[in-house]
Amino acid sequence: MGHSGLLGQRGYAAGLMALGLWAGATGAHAQERADLEQLQATTLALIDVMVENGLITRAKADELLAKARAKAQAQIEAQQRQAAATEVGKDGKKVVRVPYVPESVKAEMRDQIKQEVLAQARDERWGEPGALPSWLNRFKFEGDMRLRYDLSRLDAGNTPPGEANYLSTDGLTRAADWLPSSAGGIPPGNTNDGFNRLRLRARLGITADVAQGVSAAMRLSTGNLTDRTSTNQTLGQSFNKYQLVLDQAYVTIKPMQDRLTLRGGRMPNPFFSTDLVWADDLGFEGVAGTWRSDTLRSSVTRNATGFVTAGWFPLTESRSGTTQSRSLLGVQGGLDLNLGRSDNRLKLGVALYDYRNIEGEAETLERYQSASDYVTRTEYGAGLRQRGNTLFRTNYAGLCGTTACDTSYRFGLASSFREVALTASLDLVDVLPQRLMLTAEYVKNIGFDRDDILRRTGVNLTDGKDHGFLGRVQIGEPTITKAGQWNASLTYRYLGSDAVLDAFTSSDFGLGGTNNKGFVLAGNYGLYDNTWVSVRWLSSNLIDSYAPGSSIDTKLSFDALWFELNFRF
Repeated sequence: MGHSGLLGQRGYAAGLMALGLWAGATGAHAQERADLEQLQATTLALIDVMVENGLITRAKADELLAKARAKAQAQIEAQQRQAAATEVGKDGKKVVRVPYVPESVKAEMRDQIKQEVLAQARDERWGEPGALPSWLNRFKFEGDMRLRYDLSRLDAGNTPPGEANYLSTDGLTRAADWLPSSAGGIPPGNTNDGFNRLRLRARLGITADVAQGVSAAMRLSTGNLTDRTSTNQTLGQSFNKYQLVLDQAYVTIKPMQDRLTLRGGRMPNPFFSTDLVWADDLGFEGVAGTWRSDTLRSSVTRNATGFVTAGWFPLTESRSGTTQSRSLLGVQGGLDLNLGRSDNRLKLGVALYDYRNIEGEAETLERYQSASDYVTRTEYGAGLRQRGNTLFRTNYAGLCGTTACDTSYRFGLASSFREVALTASLDLVDVLPQRLMLTAEYVKNIGFDRDDILRRTGVNLTDGKDHGFLGRVQIGEPTITKAGQWNASLTYRYLGSDAVLDAFTSSDFGLGGTNNKGFVLAGNYGLYDNTWVSVRWLSSNLIDSYAPGSSIDTKLSFDALWFELNFRF
């Protein structure tokens, strides 16, 4: 706090005391007159200091002095009336009495005046520079920024993109974005040349308390309208300005305090999970609710909270002649246990994520010739997918050489997706000198059925994986908030081609999507409060070929080293 702030606070407190003394001591006897005059001068000087420091206005100061003088004058007049009353002594002469105010009465008067002034100061928010209207107290602001330098390296021996290496003779692929847009075209993408880039992420969130148990929140961020799993902005746009997107906008209702939480809109991930299934920056659109209840107390667990989360999230709306409705239903149950008498915690969750109408469907000659929603109805479009899921060509490619031939590449998902995920985290506070956190997740797509894929695609799929798992060990503080805090972690992840929908998993590991395995080594250190540096190394390799069922064994080896500077406010 600056000198003027200290002076203002001390002057404010002294001014209150001086006002009380002035008002309480005005009626004292004559020998105290000099002290009273000195006290009055001090009071006036302190009030001037309060005005100069912006704690009160000149009008408020004049009002305080006027009230004090009026109160003192009233006491003097009362004493004069009392003295003027005729009182005759034994000698027949008038008796003149000098009123005396005991110290206890002075103290009581001082306290009374002080409390009255303090109450008025609280109501009128004196001493708050730039005091804002009271309704702004209902708003909470928070945000963060991150600057990242990304050094990415692709092995020179990786399989180059192109139709021959990424599309099987049966029309299957797991990397449609590295195929040419049509037969004979030039393949896009890069699998052999490394790259460096500087990236920025900035986010600002606002939460408003609407009523008791009701709030509304919004968050703005960098990013774009086509990348749902990342809010990074790559620098190097010739000084052009960046897009600002509405990353979150949702309402929260708590009809039973913290036992029941209901949300609707574009919200943060409501499920207990890792980035094996859901990317860290992914937003969920729809409605969700969470119920929490204390369920267990014993010698092993001091307390345990049971929770159930359920949500419905539309992916596309049904439009006649264009698309069919797609959606995600999610439900998760679990326990959050406090172990023993310490702060050690164990959290467990089991979830089912069920995608509706997400599978592709092969088109026919009749639909190619007449249907307005040809291909688009069940397509797994380029704007949604990342890489790794088994896809089959859904556009009608028969009868080439005649008028009925579609040479484009349009793909749909070969498998259904109903994912079961088991998630656990163990937070050990007092086992080691530093805090230890263990995290694990296993996911299996129970909708992956080879017979069903054969019926849908006409291909007997012999490779591909329907499961994935992640294990992480972290030591140090879970969140860096103070200077000198640190943490370090090592993660191993394995994510099969069709374990999860590749659109919503991490966009960083293995260049994004599924069908990859490898390690992540990370460390964070606090430079200042809410300011820290991070270093992260990601190393991944391909699991199954990008050309499913083909004799071609595609290879993709990817390594990235990140240096980050993070700020939170």
